[in-house]
Amino acid sequence: MSESRYDLPEADAFTRTYWDAAADGRLLIRRCHGCGRAHHYPREFCPHCWSEDVVWESVGGRATLYTWSVVHRNDLPPFGQRTPYVAAVVDLAEGPRMMTEVVECADPGLLRAGMGLQVVFRDGVPVFRPEAVPS
Repeated sequence: MSESRYDLPEADAFTRTYWDAAADGRLLIRRCHGCGRAHHYPREFCPHCWSEDVVWESVGGRATLYTWSVVHRNDLPPFGQRTPYVAAVVDLAEGPRMMTEVVECADPGLLRAGMGLQVVFRDGVPVFRPEAVPS
């Protein structure tokens, strides 16, 4: 019997495009043709103007750190084996804000709001690493 992975999302018919792109190392957002605004998480309508005229858009993966928390305890597998880890909210260069994890940062005490981040992919899930090693 295989063990369930609580850390990997289950794609549905709508989000399959997003997760397939992530598995290929590409980050997608949704952009509204009605008002021109981008949004994330993927929805079938624009959360700003309610238009259903939204399309997938590939983005560069640059972001700035908005806020974060260092998680020292998590009882759900496999998160317990990853502690401590940095749960974060980032602002993508294209505008949307997204929840994620900051990786490849040996000292989370050096993280700063507004610092530059770049997307990387772990098991087909977008996470972010500092653009420069914090010092």
